[in-house]
Amino acid sequence: MAVTFSELHTAEGLKALEAHLAGKTYISGDGISKDDIKVFAAVPTKPGAEFPNAARWYDTIAAATASRFPGKAAGVSASSASAVSAPAAEAAMDVDDDDLDLFGDETEEDKAAAAARAAAKPAKKKESGKSSVLMDIKPWDDETDMKKLEESVRSVQMEGLTWGASKLVAVGYGIKKLQIMMTIVDDLVSVDTLVEEVLQEEPHNEYIQSCDIVAFNKI
Repeated sequence: MAVTFSELHTAEGLKALEAHLAGKTYISGDGISKDDIKVFAAVPTKPGAEFPNAARWYDTIAAATASRFPGKAAGVSASSASAVSAPAAEAAMDVDDDDLDLFGDETEEDKAAAAARAAAKPAKKKESGKSSVLMDIKPWDDETDMKKLEESVRSVQMEGLTWGASKLVAVGYGIKKLQIMMTIVDDLVSVDTLVEEVLQEEPHNEYIQSCDIVAFNKI
């Protein structure tokens, strides 16, 4: 059944979102989807402390999209949906979801501008590419010491790997998972090797049951 959220700039709208996200990490499914992007775009700022589920979800989506859109925001205001005329609103509802491509290909103008900027820069030594990765790390059960789990994860040190911000996210039945960011140098670190041959092997598997990649973006 489709879920509808409205007036997400108001406390009443956020109450509905808060209730929907109880025990969930994403709007629908087990991973970030277009549903999350749509709702995220409709929430003007991070929900307050009175909406902990919505605030946690907002932080998760913000982290997943931050590296995709690295430009500094100048500050833009948008009018509320109530200001749109009925015919315009109906027309907007007729637009296919596939027409909304937030991660679409560059236009010819974008490519030309990028080429001009590249030509203006002095030649320099080619550097290895980097990627930003958001990972979910799940414990065995609700009795797992999450502090020791995170310490075990961060104890993994290798060239080209930098651990970033982290937080605990409720999964259900008293169980929480560790959600952690990391930056890797692509030529030096394989995420598959890190997960399968390091994090899910001794001694780390004393605390870690499984690892899932939530977002993987080139920097």
